[in-house]
Amino acid sequence: MSSAKPSKTAPGIARQLLAWYDRHARALPWRISPQDRAQGVVADPYRVWLSEIMLQQTTVQAVKSYFDAFVKRWPSVADLAAAETEDVMKAWAGLGYYSRARNLKLCADVVAQDHGGQFPDTEKGLLALPGIGPYTAAAIAAIAFDRPAAVVDGNIERVFTRLFEIGTPLPSAKSEIRAFVAEATPIDRPGDFAQALMDLGATICTPKRPACALCPLTDDCQARQSGRQEQFPVKLPKKAKPVRLGAAFVAERSDGAVLLVKRPDKGLLGGMTGIPTTNWTVRADGGTGAKSAPFEADWRSKGVISHVFTHFELRLEVFHAVVTHTPDHEGWWSDSDSLTGEALPTVMKKALSAAFPALFRKGKT
Repeated sequence: MSSAKPSKTAPGIARQLLAWYDRHARALPWRISPQDRAQGVVADPYRVWLSEIMLQQTTVQAVKSYFDAFVKRWPSVADLAAAETEDVMKAWAGLGYYSRARNLKLCADVVAQDHGGQFPDTEKGLLALPGIGPYTAAAIAAIAFDRPAAVVDGNIERVFTRLFEIGTPLPSAKSEIRAFVAEATPIDRPGDFAQALMDLGATICTPKRPACALCPLTDDCQARQSGRQEQFPVKLPKKAKPVRLGAAFVAERSDGAVLLVKRPDKGLLGGMTGIPTTNWTVRADGGTGAKSAPFEADWRSKGVISHVFTHFELRLEVFHAVVTHTPDHEGWWSDSDSLTGEALPTVMKKALSAAFPALFRKGKT
């Protein structure tokens, strides 16, 4: 366990870091630049909220195009609340972690209906909204409303465990890290401070080979002084992910249309579009082999695809058949021109690509 305690240097971190941020802040489509903020431009809580939800467990590079498409189509939270859920799910397809998309729509509905289209401006109020946890509430409160909230994401954990050589393994160290961040967070410009820490972790204090010589906090960094930068944060060994098995069935009509289904609203990939599969779950295998098909057809194996979820790896044997009759099965037929625009999660795209290798090649989605 770490014996590190908040240091006298913690309050001084903000001054040095904000000076660096004013010169080196990343230009991001949801962000107000330090220069614009100095001119009185304020952040749009809707854009801050949308970006934070999208960025959960996803990279900045992956999010940019999705964010731009969302705000162009739905410029305000009221516009998003008025959207059809299926349209939101289609726009989200490929970004992963689809419970975020369901909660995004639900949160927009609550803000529009219960809060007059205005986001609450406190951590407590934000935490009461669907899909917003402690980190997201703190980030929105700080960035959108200048509340001195302690914002702690993966980048910030890395920066602070190195600054103060916090040896407690993650995730047990989270409360300890939060105490350091809370002490260092300034009353003035807390949102810029949080974003500066994110930028520092993303561009300088990286997981491997951090660019310590360029870091504005290098003189205060205890791990730098001891030469142990890459040993922090301390993490417990990862457990091997279990492997789940199942089968997926691509039914094609003679005109090229493919049978699609809507997955149950609850559970993994809830409410998303897919092809028929056996009933695999996080905890149990589904049926395998052509014998598990939802209806009779001349099913031909197209190999096995693998997809890694947060807690397990899924391996699906993919079968394809051209059907000569309309099967008695729920769903709808999507023609080849419409298929790439469906709300298909990545695992379903992989399964379809096993049957139609050219379908989701780069540039076709």
